[in-house]
Amino acid sequence: MSSYPGSGTRLGRIVNSFEETFIAFLLGMMVIVTFVNVVLRYLFNSSLIWGLEVTLILFAWLVLFGIAYAFKVTAHLGVDALLNMLPPKGKRVLALVSLGICMVYVLLLLKGSWDYWAPFAGLPPTEGRWFPTGINWGARNNSFMMTEQVPMLDWLRFLEPITLNRGYPEAEWDHWDKLPRFLPYAMLPVATALMLYRLCQVGWRIITGRQDSLIVSHEAEEDVAAVAAMNRDEETR
Repeated sequence: MSSYPGSGTRLGRIVNSFEETFIAFLLGMMVIVTFVNVVLRYLFNSSLIWGLEVTLILFAWLVLFGIAYAFKVTAHLGVDALLNMLPPKGKRVLALVSLGICMVYVLLLLKGSWDYWAPFAGLPPTEGRWFPTGINWGARNNSFMMTEQVPMLDWLRFLEPITLNRGYPEAEWDHWDKLPRFLPYAMLPVATALMLYRLCQVGWRIITGRQDSLIVSHEAEEDVAAVAAMNRDEETR
């Protein structure tokens, strides 16, 4: 059974499969778009004019989504020299302290990412420098801002009345020529909210004694050592 949070349930396995598939999809699309662009450029003297921008968007999505996923599977790197010198209770206390610092940072990141993304979606950002103190209803609507080269997808036109043209009569409606920026930028608040959720999961696992650290364990090193020992035993027979 997987040690991932919630992986023992059917829903947990579905979520795990979706996350891993989504990460593989992002990486695969980056490779495909880049490969096609190289072939077009060197063999046909042409290119996908939007290829580089799409690759950058996919890479940003991969990094942001991957950060949250790495919290889930305990894949983040860290220094545990001091941690390993402490008894189990001390390890748990320091892990919770580290978790608290991470959660404060992610909360600040969540506010910043929302405040950055919201105007592009025609939504109000929050007020306050560090913590939300209200809603800035007077913020400028930047939903008219588009990507540089990525073409607009017609099946996304339903978003225009609720973002770009909200509050205007239909006779005065405008239309996007390129993909609006709020769509690729949406990964900012989504990923940071997912990071916060994953940190809450990790915190519960630490409290209940099912996890003792936020960083990658040494299970891989132990497995390698076990295999090496087994090979030595076979050689001595």
